[in-house]
Amino acid sequence: MTINTLYELVRHSVKEFASKIAFTMFDGEEVTYAEAGDRIAKVQELLTGAGLRPGDKVALLSSNMPNWGVCYFAVTSAGMVAVPILPDFSGEELDMIVEHSEAKALLVSDRLFSKLSKSTIEKLNIVVRTKNLGVIARKVSDRGATAVPAPDDTAVIIYTSGTTSKPKGVMLTHKALCAQVHISRSIFPVHPDDTFLSVLPLSHTYECSIGLIYPFSMGARVTYLDRPPTASALMPALRAVRPSVMLIVPLIIEKIYRHQILAKFSSNGFWRTVYRAGFMRRYLHRVAGKKLLKLFGGRLRFLGIGGAKLDAGAERFLLEARVPYAIGYGLTETAPLLAGAAPSMVRLGSTGPAAPGVEMRLENVDPRTRQGEIVALTPSAMTGYFKNPEATKEVFTADGWFRTGDLGEFDKDGWLYIKGRLKNMIVGPSGENIYPEEIESVLNSHVCIADSIVTEQEGRLVALVHFDTDELESRFAELREEWGQKWETRKEAWEQRMDQLKAEIKEYVNAKVNRFSRISEVVEEKDGFVKTPTQKIRRFLYNGKNNAEQPPVAETEK
Repeated sequence: MTINTLYELVRHSVKEFASKIAFTMFDGEEVTYAEAGDRIAKVQELLTGAGLRPGDKVALLSSNMPNWGVCYFAVTSAGMVAVPILPDFSGEELDMIVEHSEAKALLVSDRLFSKLSKSTIEKLNIVVRTKNLGVIARKVSDRGATAVPAPDDTAVIIYTSGTTSKPKGVMLTHKALCAQVHISRSIFPVHPDDTFLSVLPLSHTYECSIGLIYPFSMGARVTYLDRPPTASALMPALRAVRPSVMLIVPLIIEKIYRHQILAKFSSNGFWRTVYRAGFMRRYLHRVAGKKLLKLFGGRLRFLGIGGAKLDAGAERFLLEARVPYAIGYGLTETAPLLAGAAPSMVRLGSTGPAAPGVEMRLENVDPRTRQGEIVALTPSAMTGYFKNPEATKEVFTADGWFRTGDLGEFDKDGWLYIKGRLKNMIVGPSGENIYPEEIESVLNSHVCIADSIVTEQEGRLVALVHFDTDELESRFAELREEWGQKWETRKEAWEQRMDQLKAEIKEYVNAKVNRFSRISEVVEEKDGFVKTPTQKIRRFLYNGKNNAEQPPVAETEK
């Protein structure tokens, strides 16, 4: 059956899988597909009772829960336009997005409601609490209407958290989102007996398209956590839920790799010597992989990784440990998937070939490196940025292909390898293309580093790093006694140790990168980096910066 609108998708799934569980809150409520259908109708009744009509915008600002999906499908299947908003936007940004999107209604969770200004709330026809679908505020009582949406109608406007500019509203149609179901199914089929554990924000296109719309279309179950996926929250959920499918960002698996795997095999000279031998490393990874899969509940069939570049060491561990992982590539503007492969087909460092139904090519290719900007022709491309025709025009080629802004190359089999963002590329003194993301990947593989960014400073490459404080504490704990009790002695000893660590990191990185990508200095960012709501560093704040004493602050966060 071909489904071209979210209206068709909801009708089909509610009828076909009525008695099956659609959504579950970990240690909380369970909602069947039939009950989801009833709740969808209730939300639509609330919206139309407040005068909303087809084409009207409805903001959805909520933490993950069963009613997030209910609200999303209620709005889109009624012919209205959902505006899912990332919870981590600042209050000022939230007010701006609600106003810019022309939202007439708000579906909001309790904690996030307080982030919005009173003036923003007063302009809305109705505000509904996502937790119990109760009305928080209503300004308009009128008779609105619903309509069956057409495939080319706008279903959602998603505001990107951009690392280089103000948020832009990405307009995606019903047809574009439903095409992601076909693309996902072609790469990795999901079945009605599959269980997803959802740990990423549903307002992110990656989680929404592949972790909500796709499983809902297949009759699968999705379980949500009511807290951030820290180790203490995640471990009990993995044991209890035993997911067969899970989507994560690289940070989660990189933390496991650095703190559980790399830390163990770097702890002393014996383990370091053993680990350096390729056949022993592969054996140790295989043993560790069995333990990791058991930790994940023992049923994992698919671990999808996306949203950022995965550390090469962490990926090699996953591959050698035989964890069923796959790395996807895409953007909010492409709803998101452009490339991907099933776990049985992964190749180290690649995001896989173009997804079924997607075409990709390179533009402005450097003849020396065979790398160029990735442009794509996909049925899931956005129609444009809401009320921003200038920005829309910039990201489409004359023949209608989407410019990703990412640099990449294809191997002889058509497998894609991402090199970095075009805007981030640094040109070396002899014209070499230097990709800071590749150097940062090496930096972040060091057990003591939590985050990093590489910038150019007067022709030199400078690594700004935020250290993992827990790792530093454990590494230096045994030295505290010999440092003595005097503050001056301890301070001097600590600074000496930190200088040694920076020198160690510089040597570590420069031994792993090419000659022109070697860093000249390591500078500590003590307070961490200013990040977007999707936890990407706002790079533009740090370009050319090497003074760690006064970290910059984003305008919206002052």
